[in-house]
Amino acid sequence: MEEHVFSMPRIGEKAPEFKATTTQGEINFPSDYKDGWVILFSHPADFTPVCTSEFMTFATLESKFNDANCKLVGLSVDGLYSHIAWLRTIKEKIEYKGMKNVEVNFPLIEDITMEVAKKYGMMMPGESSTKAVRAVFFVDPKGIIRAIIYYPLSLGRNFDELYRALIAMQTADAFSIATPADWRPGDDVIISPAGSCGTAKERMTDTELDCKDWFFCTKKLDKDLVMKKIQKK
Repeated sequence: MEEHVFSMPRIGEKAPEFKATTTQGEINFPSDYKDGWVILFSHPADFTPVCTSEFMTFATLESKFNDANCKLVGLSVDGLYSHIAWLRTIKEKIEYKGMKNVEVNFPLIEDITMEVAKKYGMMMPGESSTKAVRAVFFVDPKGIIRAIIYYPLSLGRNFDELYRALIAMQTADAFSIATPADWRPGDDVIISPAGSCGTAKERMTDTELDCKDWFFCTKKLDKDLVMKKIQKK
């Protein structure tokens, strides 16, 4: 029997809209989050160990993401009562890496019909027909998908990288620059390649830039300036 492959939205497209019931009430996505960034992430199922470690980590880091003007929204294809029971179990019984009594306050979407999971291409061939993979969608204040990261069912996410990616994209928007490999706030940033011979020549003599060649120029960008610029007022 041929396996059905669900399409997924692409970077630069509008995030597919949906209305959903969550552990924090009904939401309209992404319109409810138009004042900032939002990370929509899926997990395979409630009461699974990898997902439990991820939700505890995300919940512990929620205030850090909020300070960067970013809200969190989770999703699985389980029902609302299963979600509530699982989150209660996490708070009352689970301890992991020094985290305990962890309360998950961000919304967890009920998606029994898999409507949202299918809209976002979260059902991967070869993984499961009834479980959403570990997908992460970064959506900006205009409702545009800016980055997508997918993980297989067996692989827990790196939350330092999710935060780093968020800050890097916000920094690129705020300062019209690009960020190099492994960039973190305080590191040098990259200036877009020159579009003309004249600009290229000028850049090679610009004392504010460190140009290794006409196409590879970096400049310093203060960490405090970056964090002040991207944090919500």
